[in-house]
Amino acid sequence: MASSAGILMYRRTGPGLEVLLVHPGGPFWRNKDKGAWSIPKGEMDEGEDAAAAARREFLEETGVAISGALEPVGEIRQRGGKRVVAFAVEGDIDAAAIKSNRFEIEWPPKSGKMQSFSEIDRAGWFDLPGAHARILEGQRPLLDRLSDLVGRSGTTAAP
Repeated sequence: MASSAGILMYRRTGPGLEVLLVHPGGPFWRNKDKGAWSIPKGEMDEGEDAAAAARREFLEETGVAISGALEPVGEIRQRGGKRVVAFAVEGDIDAAAIKSNRFEIEWPPKSGKMQSFSEIDRAGWFDLPGAHARILEGQRPLLDRLSDLVGRSGTTAAP
């Protein structure tokens, strides 16, 4: 089963936290909202360091390079069995200005026509209850772990 690595970026807003989530591009996800969003993540290459893969995928999906220290948030398994290793970093990027890489698929199916779509069609900042409603079910534990992590440490590194 494939493994992925990703980054859960967060920012402090008064007494609370907001997290950056991304919405997958392409025709399948076009009209889906609740339970469709994700942390920026992607597949790790065989033997690749999870933190390096997370940084690479964050850059590919948002256009923003992360250079600060990453805090491990642990591993989860999504519904399909995919393992996701996640890291947290405090930061603040313009969600409206993300620049995602693209992919090609045959669309409509069996049409013989290849179309190009952004891997991520939009990003947004959400408070924890809003993020909990939108994030993929299997990634919800990452939000709780982030809350625990930030509550314990009080500080983490900036991008």
